[in-house]
Amino acid sequence: MGKNIGFISTRFAGSDGVSLESAKWAEVLWDDKHISYWYSGRNDRHPNISMCVPEAYFGHPESLWINERVWGHSSRSPLVSSRIREMSDYLKGTLYDFVERFKIDMVVPQNILAIPMHIPLGIAMTEFLAETQIPAISHHHDFYWERTRFSVGSIPDILDSSFPPRIPNMRHVVINQAAQEQLSLRKGVPSTYIPNVFDFDNPPPAASDEYSADFREEIGLTPEDILVLQPTRVVPRKGIEHSIKLLARLDDPRVKLVVSHEAGDEGTEYRDRLLDLAAEEDVDLRFADARIGEVRQFDIEGKKIYTLWDIYPHADLVTYPSLYEGFGNALLEAIYFRVPTVINRYSIYIQDIEPKGFKLLEMDGFVTSRLVDEVRRVIEDKPYRQKMMNHNYKIARQFYSHTVLRRQLRTMINQLTGLT
Repeated sequence: MGKNIGFISTRFAGSDGVSLESAKWAEVLWDDKHISYWYSGRNDRHPNISMCVPEAYFGHPESLWINERVWGHSSRSPLVSSRIREMSDYLKGTLYDFVERFKIDMVVPQNILAIPMHIPLGIAMTEFLAETQIPAISHHHDFYWERTRFSVGSIPDILDSSFPPRIPNMRHVVINQAAQEQLSLRKGVPSTYIPNVFDFDNPPPAASDEYSADFREEIGLTPEDILVLQPTRVVPRKGIEHSIKLLARLDDPRVKLVVSHEAGDEGTEYRDRLLDLAAEEDVDLRFADARIGEVRQFDIEGKKIYTLWDIYPHADLVTYPSLYEGFGNALLEAIYFRVPTVINRYSIYIQDIEPKGFKLLEMDGFVTSRLVDEVRRVIEDKPYRQKMMNHNYKIARQFYSHTVLRRQLRTMINQLTGLT
């Protein structure tokens, strides 16, 4: 018999990793007749299956007020402690309301017990689990010790107790082996390693549909142009300067670098530097975030807004030269759409992904002549490219498909609820 599963986070909306992966989990759980419900501060789920509590959003004014007085300080005032407590008590009450409203049998906290973006929500979740003993699978995407912004703070007591907590009725899931090792070392907590996944059992359409067929034309590209897609936000850790250097070395006027996402809340300084670098290197760099959104729609000028999935079939090459990633969703997306990919060998890739046997265009922190030659061959030699992409798809289906996720979730749910 299926269970009612309650997903809990600060936000379920947009294309961030937590929102995307939680939707994949819900899809897999639905195959086993489990019904998913959603609790968050912001969400784009249907109102009939969701509960939106604005105070649970990490960008809520009270959460921001607390964070400003906690991070970068070695001590906190009684007022800060009091307001943390007041907000956590309120949020704990809303968690009780959520579970009662939707008759929740099991909860899945999504990253709120790993990274203290919303301190009161982490405390509320911990106390709720301790009080109710409801079965829980806590999905950790990235931990506070992985981010320098959380290296100095005045809440070591809270980090010890709630990020994450040690509770008998909860199973921990991490997305890479390094996190698994650190969680065990720092907290003495065992965990299950479940990488991010994609639906490799159901390949994408072979070509663009009528809506997305004109994307190249809409951003000013000709049929002869070579579209190099950088499917990331414009932040320093994405290493976009390496993509520019690669295109400069290719020295082919047909090659255009298209960046899909905006800078977000991290400012425009890096974006401006990339524009300067592209001008210096005579590289055609285009930021397409104004034409790419979460859903297909038209903007106020009547222009089409495309989704990222509309764009991949048009790409001749994907660049993913990140300096660090918790996993690397864009890599799986590129493999799913059978687009050759330039990858910087970041640490999680080396440990978790590279041993699987993918054939990718690799770099080690800088662009080499060998890499430039390989990229040229992949672009120009269609049979070679096709063979490479088919190989990668086969490997990804073996290790990163929904089938892999389904098998592991079934095991944990059986352990926690006694399902047979």
